[in-house]
Amino acid sequence: MSITLISTLLPLLCYLGYNIVVPQIEKIRPSLSVIMNLQRRRWVGNAAVRHSPFDAILSGNIMGSVSFLASTAVLLILSIFAVFGQVPALISTLNSLSLHRVYTALDVQLHLLVMLTMFVLAFFAFTLSLRQFNHFCIMLGAIDQDNGTTQAELDAISRMNALGAGNFNSGIRAYYFSVATVAWFVSDWLPLATCLFTILVLAHREFFSSAHRTAASAAVIAARRQLSKTVPTPSGQQPPAPPPQGGSAGM
Repeated sequence: MSITLISTLLPLLCYLGYNIVVPQIEKIRPSLSVIMNLQRRRWVGNAAVRHSPFDAILSGNIMGSVSFLASTAVLLILSIFAVFGQVPALISTLNSLSLHRVYTALDVQLHLLVMLTMFVLAFFAFTLSLRQFNHFCIMLGAIDQDNGTTQAELDAISRMNALGAGNFNSGIRAYYFSVATVAWFVSDWLPLATCLFTILVLAHREFFSSAHRTAASAAVIAARRQLSKTVPTPSGQQPPAPPPQGGSAGM
């Protein structure tokens, strides 16, 4: 297998491999996405007891972001289809840049096919995410705030939100790894370095970033506050007396 073919397929393989390996790592060390899923559960729990359009506004903002990226993926797919009809002109342009490479029509077409595959996967991930967030909005709107909601129902609603977020992250990763496919036009070896750099950046953001530490701290604080509310007071124990008022305490 030639280095040209390896560098062409590597971004797609890294993208697929990353989506397989990271969930296994999350079983050992929670990622930022896992921590944020705890906040999604808190969100659903709070939405079940408040009468406010605030939750609808938040859901609309999330769906707007996903819809924008899905539309962008469609434009990129159409652009690659257009380039397929201009391969000779593309090769001529690349040769004029003096990149010290020999481009064949087969190599370029195969590489464009890999790029097309990545953006199609991104499009499907974003549209699935949009559909799942739409389901989440329906389930959130179906909550009966007057008669209460069971914990199992709240868990199911928050899981639907987490599914949408997971597919959204998958689409974003496809965009990240597609940068390496652009580097292919410069050098056969540059996609390898770009893929490695992308993996390091994504791993840092998911497991070691300041956002990860901040979200973890917020989750710990929320868990402690919830625990303090649920711990029962021992029977027969009187609450501590308030401190004496006035200036006679030290006399």
